[in-house]
Amino acid sequence: MLTCAVLVGACGGSSQDGASTRKDDRAEQSASQVEPPVGARVVAVGDIACAPGEPVTKVSCQQAATAELAKSLDPALVLTLGDTQYPESTLPQLMGAYDKSWGALLGRTRPTIGNHEYGTPGAKGYYAYFRDRQPGPPGYYRLNVAGWKITVLNSNCTKVSCAAQAAWMDRKMKAYPAKCSIVTMHHPRYSSGSEHGNNTAVKPLWAVAHEHRNDIVLSGHDHDYERFVRMDGLGHRLANGMQSFVVGTGGKDLYELGTRKPGSRYFQRSQHGVLALDLRQGSYDWKFHAIDGRVLDKGTRTCV
Repeated sequence: MLTCAVLVGACGGSSQDGASTRKDDRAEQSASQVEPPVGARVVAVGDIACAPGEPVTKVSCQQAATAELAKSLDPALVLTLGDTQYPESTLPQLMGAYDKSWGALLGRTRPTIGNHEYGTPGAKGYYAYFRDRQPGPPGYYRLNVAGWKITVLNSNCTKVSCAAQAAWMDRKMKAYPAKCSIVTMHHPRYSSGSEHGNNTAVKPLWAVAHEHRNDIVLSGHDHDYERFVRMDGLGHRLANGMQSFVVGTGGKDLYELGTRKPGSRYFQRSQHGVLALDLRQGSYDWKFHAIDGRVLDKGTRTCV
């Protein structure tokens, strides 16, 4: 499969859909292509690096293994889904663990902020480490790859105004619509994980995304892999709903299955791994690759 060329810089040198002077209304970022738009491979995962020096076991601190797996898939774009570094995501912690594993993919990475990033005031470690890969506070932005729009959100609704964020997203999606699109946010609307489960705070973000016919929602937070059928944010299964994935299998310890939620179609917590999305014009393929070499879940969908 052909993939896109190396991404254009996150904050400088990127093509823009439109100018804005608002700090929270940054111009959209873009990825360049050297071939006709036949597709791009995206790797997504969250909940990644243990604290520096924490020992690797079969069930925890597998960030080096997931990084090697991600590199072997040769993605055009890496979407980290929050909690990239434990426990507080300070800059020394990020440099001491995450950078030593996933740092090789930094130039292809667009990060999503999680709750552990706020272990430092204002998530300053996260913003310092990823300073060239995202535009800064309040932590949400958009980018383009292979004809797809990707909206990266900050689902820490006690740290930022999610009402203002939803209004921003609505403006952007109205101004720059797309046939195929992805939204990332750390906190999943739906999850069967035992630690966190469903999150209702993100319903306004889901409502805007669904209104604009977004296709995929990617999250982490619960340390497992789970795929849901197409749904809206109110629990309805719809043909034009959004397919959501929880991909919290980046390296940290894995959580148990809690109450299986309606709409859940696949769940696993035995293997760390990454989700690979092959984006095409009007459709996408997905595969969950485990670090033991198996593909545990896969499928194909057309865009809504």
